[in-house]
Amino acid sequence: MKITEHIANRRGKTLFSFELLPPLKGENFEGISQAIDPLVEFNPVAVDVTYHREEIVYRERPDGLIEKRTIRKRPGTVGISAAIKFKYNIDVVPHLICGGFTREETENALIDLYFLGIDNILLVRGDNPAGEKVFRAEPGGNYYALELVKQAVNMNRGIYLEEEIINANPTNFCIGVAGYPEKHAESPNMAADIVHLKEKVDAGADYIVTQMFFDNADFFRFEKACREAGITVPIIPGIKPLSLKSQLSALPRTFSIDLPEALVREAEKCASNQQVRQLGVEWAISQSRELIRHGVPCLHFYSMGKSDNIRAIAREVF
Repeated sequence: MKITEHIANRRGKTLFSFELLPPLKGENFEGISQAIDPLVEFNPVAVDVTYHREEIVYRERPDGLIEKRTIRKRPGTVGISAAIKFKYNIDVVPHLICGGFTREETENALIDLYFLGIDNILLVRGDNPAGEKVFRAEPGGNYYALELVKQAVNMNRGIYLEEEIINANPTNFCIGVAGYPEKHAESPNMAADIVHLKEKVDAGADYIVTQMFFDNADFFRFEKACREAGITVPIIPGIKPLSLKSQLSALPRTFSIDLPEALVREAEKCASNQQVRQLGVEWAISQSRELIRHGVPCLHFYSMGKSDNIRAIAREVF
């Protein structure tokens, strides 16, 4: 079922979804199961599975020379999505990204997902290559998430890259895109960011999932700005519970977000990461309850592969 159909049928109830990383190359499905099993009782409407571009590694050869290698550490998004769908009978939302993929590779991935009966996709530009400050698209690939949206919408209309294809079967994806309550790191200001978001919605995106935020006031301002700009699709807030003291610096650096003074002050008092994790659960419970009272259609949780803290939150709010 499409995410938008779940939302249309929710009857005022706030839905629950969460995001997983595909396992590292060489690992198996067991780690995914360990993350999903504790959350099944809360009836998640969907599980998101992230996509990851290639990374550059340098290794010293026996002759002393340095060898540059391109590797993909977390392949398998399509396969993991299919395994979750058929093992748990839960809808999945595989992510597709621009970086590291040509338009043809993107088209082939979408075809695979369509054959597997997967109804939902989340389309994002993706991160810069590791160690590079500027985003670099693959030759022959999409540069902006907007281009990804247009490609998926074309396939929903039966338009493929090869113009010679006649009477092509259209796909039928529900398309999600990312929104940034504190603006995208590369946007000059929030107004410009909202303009770009509206372009994706106008191109055919069906719903928005936000980047993590820790102050609900940021989400409320973002939602208001979206509605004033004429964006009418569902907006799903993304929640990431704080779990390590090191995240006080890592999260702002990695995701270009602010952490509320009150949260930072309490986290700095914690004597262990276990205490930080409990603080993160309590903060996310408070966030979630306020967002539910506000009437959000769904709460989406970023698990980063571990779900014990997500389970503790879900037990209190769902």
